[in-house]
Amino acid sequence: MKLSQLGELGLLADLEQRGLAKGIENDATQLEEGLVVTQDALVEDVHFRLAWMSWRDLGYRAAAVNLSDLAASGADPEALLVTLALPGNTEAEDVLELYEGLNEPGVPIVGGDTSRAEKVMLSVTALGRSGRIPGRAGARSGDRLVVTGPLGAAGAAFRNKRFARPPLRLAEGKELARTAHAMIDVSDGLAVDAGHISARSGVRCVIDLGRVPLAEGATIEDVGFGEDFELLAAVEEAGGFAEIGRCEVGHGVVLLQNREPVQLGGWDHFA
Repeated sequence: MKLSQLGELGLLADLEQRGLAKGIENDATQLEEGLVVTQDALVEDVHFRLAWMSWRDLGYRAAAVNLSDLAASGADPEALLVTLALPGNTEAEDVLELYEGLNEPGVPIVGGDTSRAEKVMLSVTALGRSGRIPGRAGARSGDRLVVTGPLGAAGAAFRNKRFARPPLRLAEGKELARTAHAMIDVSDGLAVDAGHISARSGVRCVIDLGRVPLAEGATIEDVGFGEDFELLAAVEEAGGFAEIGRCEVGHGVVLLQNREPVQLGGWDHFA
């Protein structure tokens, strides 16, 4: 079966079933003594286009998307490891600018690797510590679904041939992690990421799209684009966060608009 047929989630499930990987249900892994590790790679013309963003923004983005996984784990970031592959004719000044962006969130870069490649590939491993990781498997029927900020900014920006700078929700992640039953960052689209919570927790996620806060210039369709990097959590009480839905008995994700079920797209690397 081709990857385009299997899909990213199908591939991960197959690896687990064959015993070739374990504990990959979350974007980050917790090791001993609260150590949390996560890794994301950005590939030119797949995750970014240099014609649409600066080298500094690329560096910041690479750091931010990894810190978003730490935020979903309620972790305090401690260090970044950076692997960079790029063409030999790249200007050194551009690489320095890239590293300025990587350093912008204030998390030290302590190592990594460099290599030559035909296109730019930037892989960051982020390390942090958390006393409690909600994960994706603990949501319960009756929980409220909340998000930490407006969605759709990335989709709206892409329509205008640019990239939105990801938010950093580390403080919000720590606050939610104290009590949330499940939490994930919205990287693949609201429906897809709610689906991760649904599948791992064994609940149905019902989302009222009319209650989803939208970024300036965004439409509901943009919410399906992904890459917003806000946090989605299943909690008993919404607190000060925007409540957009609920968990109930069942399975899957139901999106409602004007009380009618609707479909919303999402991101799959191999689709």
